[in-house]
Amino acid sequence: MSNQGPTNGDDHDPMSEMFRRMFGGNAPDPEEIQRAMNQFGGGMPFDPSMMDPQMIQNMMQQFQFMMHSSDEEGPVKWDLAKQTARQTVAGQDPSVGSFAAKEISDALRLADSWLDQATTLEPANVPVVSWSRAEWVESTMDNWREMTEPVVLSLSEALTRAVTEQLPGQLPEELQGAMGNMEPMMKNLGGSMFGLQLGHAIGELAQEVLSGTDTGFPVAGQRMAMLPVNIEEFGDGLDIEPDQVRIYLALREAARMRLYANSPWLARDLTAMVQQYAAGISIDVSAIEDAVQTLDPMDPESMNQMFSGSMFIPEPEGAQKAAIEQLETLLALVEGWVDVVVTEAAKPLESADAMREMINRRRASGGPAEHAFGSLVGLDLRPRRLNDAAELWSTIEESEGREYRDAIWESQLRLPTQEDLDDPQGYMKRRESAAEQSASLDEDLKKLLEGGYEDN
Repeated sequence: MSNQGPTNGDDHDPMSEMFRRMFGGNAPDPEEIQRAMNQFGGGMPFDPSMMDPQMIQNMMQQFQFMMHSSDEEGPVKWDLAKQTARQTVAGQDPSVGSFAAKEISDALRLADSWLDQATTLEPANVPVVSWSRAEWVESTMDNWREMTEPVVLSLSEALTRAVTEQLPGQLPEELQGAMGNMEPMMKNLGGSMFGLQLGHAIGELAQEVLSGTDTGFPVAGQRMAMLPVNIEEFGDGLDIEPDQVRIYLALREAARMRLYANSPWLARDLTAMVQQYAAGISIDVSAIEDAVQTLDPMDPESMNQMFSGSMFIPEPEGAQKAAIEQLETLLALVEGWVDVVVTEAAKPLESADAMREMINRRRASGGPAEHAFGSLVGLDLRPRRLNDAAELWSTIEESEGREYRDAIWESQLRLPTQEDLDDPQGYMKRRESAAEQSASLDEDLKKLLEGGYEDN
């Protein structure tokens, strides 16, 4: 191969072709790009002829996609996010065979029959699916977008604005002249960086989640979903029979789905709380500006860190803090109820206690939802008060019975509060006091309407 540098206008030169494909008719002069590359390389000549042709092709496709994605997608490139998520699981994602799917279906059917003895809530009566990791990505991406978009858009717009305004002055003079107006390109770059990061996080999540509600959110929609390959990997190394692992996880999935099916407001409120958090998010503009000053525009890792986002979200205050606390409380109540119900239903399993301890430790120490949201938007979704919530539900059941416990989920107005998590034993006393006050007010109102009070 020739070691001569590219010459402008050579249709067969790889560097010339790469930039023409990337930028279309506004392609910069490759000789100017090469001079800039040489400057960054400490004087060592940059020889594009030594580049692997397939690597050039991949770079062209990826960069062109990043720079010229449709503006209709908005500041975040969601198609790129889905593509990246699928690429993250590619090569390590066996399809679900009919035997594995039958095992899941049988486990969920058995789980529902056992749950009938542990809760008064009716079965969810939704389709049962066994997904590969890629199928989970495809089927849940729209729900992840709905939950993360308000937060990610706020971050993307603030970061892109700061980078667009400040970055051009930090580029080498040769590259500044070659790139011209950087604003459209940087907007695409910012959206693409977020898309890549969100896609990678969801791809990593796809390799960890065990079911459709494993994150605490019903991201699988109106389906009872489980991932056989992840369940198998989760059980590897455990001194527990695979069928017991599968049945225990099926119990948790079926229990959560009963909650969501019998309490239609629950999924809506969880999403609304995330969106409320997003609405109150504030971006530390000064931190962004400082980061841009130290940004190396020729270092992909530096750019990647710049667009990580969560480092620019200060500690929440006011309404935003209240939204997070409400969200954490609701997630804890869901997981605590599931823990109590599944503990009762799973009594026929020899390894139930060991599985319970393992799963609760996994959730409390930071499950997949925490890692996905935390790395993207700084939102920690651990059910921190899982043990308090489990104690509360047990206390309510012991005092008032199972039917009373489950009827609480009929309305969000009846749900326990943070105060109840602080003092589970005092829950019933507070409820009785509130009921007495309400009855007294009703009686006073009735007398007033009936003319029962006489003027003095």
